[in-house]
Order: sequence, then structure tokens, then C-alpha cells
Amino acid sequence: MAYLTFDPSRKFDVIPLGRAAIDFNPVDINQPLEKCQTFRKYLGGSPANIAVGLARLGKKVGFIGKVSDDQFGKYIKDFFVRDGIDISNIALARAGISLGLAFTEILSPSESSILMCRTLAADLQLDVGDIDADYIASAKILLISGTSLAESPSREAALKAMELARKHGTVVAFDIDYRPYNWKNADEIAIYYSLVGRNSSLILGSREEYNCMEHLMVDAPGSDAECAARWLGFGNRIVVIKHGKDGSIAFVAGGNSYRIRPFPVTAAKSTGGGDGYASALLYGLLEGWDIVDTLEFASASASMLVAAPSCADAMPSADAIRAFIEAEKAEYGEAIARG
Repeated sequence: MAYLTFDPSRKFDVIPLGRAAIDFNPVDINQPLEKCQTFRKYLGGSPANIAVGLARLGKKVGFIGKVSDDQFGKYIKDFFVRDGIDISNIALARAGISLGLAFTEILSPSESSILMCRTLAADLQLDVGDIDADYIASAKILLISGTSLAESPSREAALKAMELARKHGTVVAFDIDYRPYNWKNADEIAIYYSLVGRNSSLILGSREEYNCMEHLMVDAPGSDAECAARWLGFGNRIVVIKHGKDGSIAFVAGGNSYRIRPFPVTAAKSTGGGDGYASALLYGLLEGWDIVDTLEFASASASMLVAAPSCADAMPSADAIRAFIEAEKAEYGEAIARG
């Protein structure tokens, strides 16, 4: 059953909106960040990573965002161009505005954290004047990242994009993407997250992220099923709740739910899996796959990213994900990921 329908005449499959940044990952890992001396530079930012993931999977991808008018901003745009991502709607920030930087601390394969440098970050300077209606109308899916809602003028730009998407029949997907360092208080988070959550067709997030979105709605978190029922009731067609190493569950319009487990891998870090999951999930939905096959594909991509030293650089092709699934099932059995 197709829970989402797409206009096949649209030029772009997906246009993510939000953060494009730079990650610095340590080469000398498994120690505190203050002891690391050598770092490698990578493309960063969840929407940017998802854009690359979808492009590597063969989809036609655009991007709406703002980057710094300097060498780092050029690095982002050049990276996108190499992967075939359209950059016509990436604006340049005014002089003095810097790209967001993230320094990853990898204490162990299961313990990672991020030190963020995001004062006056370029992505949060996206303005309503940077949002083009025709560009949004040219996409099957507009993916809004929750981080874009953290500050003005970016939040108004994201909300304008959401309204234009609904006007033009572009599917709105919402990646909650909760980053606590961006926000002032819990009420602000709940107001803007719930506003997009009420107007989307697909939501992806962890239980912690849904709890943030529901902060003003309920006194205490309920079950996954109660949470999903709330957002399906607002008109969403698919609600995905992620539980990290315990897998994820998708609730769909009509009442059914489908659970998937991670594939067993030797982790290199605890970050990056969510972006691989999101790109592969959107790919499967665009391909019209059965929801369980889509979830399995997404889980495989997430596992591959957790096992890789980087995120965007390591985004796999569709053939690579299929080969990974085949190898995992040969070793662990056909039902290894299906809950």
C-alpha cells in the first residue's frame, strides 16, 4: 500500500531545508576531545547528510539553505556539486557570518559527543526572502529539519517553505532533529515543532524528540502507540519512532505498525546512523516499496553509517545497501532485522 503519493512530473525527488555545516572528526579516536591533536574535515549537518545520502541512492536532490561567504561555504557547495545536488537555492550569508562547526568526541564506539560552534551560524540566517515558491513546487518532498526552527529568521523561512509546500502539493517530511544547544526553553521547542508536526505527512524522530514536541500537549509521555496516534490524527500518514540500538517502529495511517531492528555491526561511532536511516527511508517510499522492506533498507543504511568513520563521505549506494543486507542475512538469518 502506498501511504504517500508523489507527482511524477516533479523535477526533484527531495529538497531538504536547513543545516549544512562542517564536522571535524578526530583521527586519534577513543580518547577525550581535549587530547585529540589531528582532525579530518567532513561535510556535516543532518539535512546536508540526508541530501548526500539520497543523491548517492540515485535520487534528484536540491537544497534550501544558507552558507558562509568564504572558503568553508565554498567547500559545502563544491561537495554538493560533486554529488549532483542542485545548489541554486543555497544563499550566501553576509560578511562576518560563519558556517557552523562541529568537533566530534569519540570516546569509544558507543560513546560519542559533539562540541558545537554555532554562534551566528550561517544556516540560521536563512530568510523568508531566500524561499522560492517555484523551487518548492518542483519537488516531490520538502524535508524540514527541526534545527531550522530554532531561531529567527530561519524559523520563519522554514514555516514559509512548509506553507508553500502544502499549497503546491509537495509532501512535507519532518525530521525533528532535536539539538538542545540551539534552543532557549522547552516551551519554544514544543511550539515550533508541533506547528510543523501538525502540517506534515511524515515525521521521523526519537522518543526524546517526540516528548519535546508534545511538551505542551501532555503531562507525561505515553506509549509509542499513543504518541503515533496523536500525530496520525493531525493528518500524518507515517510516524517513525526511533529507539537507537533497540531499532525503530513505523506507525501508518489506518492503525498498523511495523518494527525493525538494527543489523549487527562493529560500531566505529554512535553518530550518523539517523541520517543514513532517513535518506534510505525516503528512497524506499519514493520507490513505492512495501513499508517493511523500506524500514529494513533504512535500518541497513543506518548500521552501515554507524560502522563508518564519517557520515556524508560514507553514504552508501543502493547496490551497497543491498549487498550489505544479503551478507548480513547469509550470516545471521533472513529475519535478522525484522521485529
